Amino acid sequence: MSQKDQIDAMLEEIEEVTDDISDVSWMDIPVLIVFAALFFVVALQFFTRYVLNDSLGWTEEIARYFLILLGFVGGISCVRLGKHIFLEFAYYYIPVKAIKPIILLVETITFAFWGYAAVLAIELAQKTRSNMVSIDLPKAYIYYCVSIGCALMALFSILILVRQARRPAQDIIEEKIPFFVKAV
Repeated sequence: MSQKDQIDAMLEEIEEVTDDISDVSWMDIPVLIVFAALFFVVALQFFTRYVLNDSLGWTEEIARYFLILLGFVGGISCVRLGKHIFLEFAYYYIPVKAIKPIILLVETITFAFWGYAAVLAIELAQKTRSNMVSIDLPKAYIYYCVSIGCALMALFSILILVRQARRPAQDIIEEKIPFFVKAV
């Protein structure tokens, strides 16, 4: 298979639109709930501002907090599925024997990052004494939710790290470089 054919096959795979939702799990229910709530608040904000010409003041702030929650709760699903951003093209330029150690290093850094982010979010929540402006709830609740999200991302990162460490290097290479030439 020529390099042009490999690139064309990769582009087709990227551009493929599918209605397969087999990777959606019960663990994705919280992100779907947060997304639905965000959608409702933004729709309410749009309706009151542009249709009734009298905006509800609390929708702006609540939409902002739901967007924060969506990012961190949705991140759990991304990490669980291993869908976080990585530079796949770099694997084509790395020596084959170095791919597994680099992947293990990246997963270790990912675990450390999310673990540290969870600790920082807990510290921030403990230091926050103010309430939200529009509703009478402590802002610390948002930070505790963020810390839980970061902790769960760290948990899934360590599970991925252990799984990758147990896999043979050839399986990892074939997964990361889909058009890997078997002759190597």
